[in-house]
Amino acid sequence: MTDHTVPAADDAFAADLLRGHTDTIVLGVLRRGERYGFEIYKTIRDATGGRYEIKEATLYATYRRLERDGLAESYWGDETQGGRRKYYRITDAGRSVYHRNVTAWVATRTIIDSLLETSD
Repeated sequence: MTDHTVPAADDAFAADLLRGHTDTIVLGVLRRGERYGFEIYKTIRDATGGRYEIKEATLYATYRRLERDGLAESYWGDETQGGRRKYYRITDAGRSVYHRNVTAWVATRTIIDSLLETSD
């Protein structure tokens, strides 16, 4: 038995790690289909069982950055009821960046796992 304290998954260190991957997380949601802004928020929250939420301001800055970089594009929906929704979809460049980032993440995770000996 060890006397190490296992930090909660939602501690500041974990939050910083996740925050560094916001663009890739959003691209991952968009590669499954076009979504409007709040729908992306809910998809991320629900996928983590509510353990991780991205603040609205962070998400909208991410949408702007992804559009500016040509990784996503948007259009206004034609809803007949309620407010208009802005939908986002991933571009071919966005898919390429998503796959490159996931490959880099897997390689990094493997290195960190081996360095931290997480198997005990």
